[in-house]
Amino acid sequence: MTQKNEIAWVTDSTATLPEEFVKNNHVYVVPLSILFGEESFLEGVDITAESFYQKLAASKVLPKTSQPAIGEFVELYEKLKQNYKHAIAVHASSALTGTYQASVAASSMVEYEVDVIDSKIGSYPLGKMIIDGVNMQKQGKSYNEIVDYLRTLPDKARLIMSPGSLEQLHKGGRLSTTQAFIGSLIKLKLIVQFDDGKVVLFDKIRTERKVKERLFQIFDEASHLIEEASVIHANIQETADEWVTELQGRYPQIQFTTTMFSPVPGTHTGQGTIGFAWINK
Repeated sequence: MTQKNEIAWVTDSTATLPEEFVKNNHVYVVPLSILFGEESFLEGVDITAESFYQKLAASKVLPKTSQPAIGEFVELYEKLKQNYKHAIAVHASSALTGTYQASVAASSMVEYEVDVIDSKIGSYPLGKMIIDGVNMQKQGKSYNEIVDYLRTLPDKARLIMSPGSLEQLHKGGRLSTTQAFIGSLIKLKLIVQFDDGKVVLFDKIRTERKVKERLFQIFDEASHLIEEASVIHANIQETADEWVTELQGRYPQIQFTTTMFSPVPGTHTGQGTIGFAWINK
């Protein structure tokens, strides 16, 4: 009888994990979908982030997003059950997508032991949770130690940003009518953050220049808790790189990267979104 591998790692495409990392670490990524009218694309499979933003700019209709069907998880867990003793699944916030619920339901249908974790967030912090878990496994930590540690991370994860499009955030049901209305009425830039899995208004800013100032100020207040952080952006790589250079100069003890918002969050926040993401130590 073939020896089973220890742990399969499962996440969804909003985690924006590097392909190489996925390939080499028993990671299985379930894609979410983007719908442009009648056309449907699997995030990271049929459409890259770059081509998505080009399409978004040219499209007259706002795209919609949809979670993976429960059947996709059932199929995956049946396959993993044959080859792995356990699976650990970490998914984007259950307050914003039904992916987490579909994953939980599928694991019980297949009767396979999967620890499914609601990251209460998405993008860089979600991917970082998987990376941290894989690293713990490589260090020889037990399955239970890894799961217990990962369950502490959702409440330490932060993502704070200025959305490129209030209209998209509102239409996608991710921002209340009042918040969107106030913002567009007085041409304000909003700063929003994840709070217990939901996107909530953090601050209202009058000018573009002040947005950067305020975001840097928020980051500075938390910097003593940060070892690694990412400048997350929706297709404004040059600005993100400039911010990283500036931050690296201010905080040499922190490791910085940039993360482009994948198509699904990009659909809701719009081209030009920028902000910071990290997990407190």
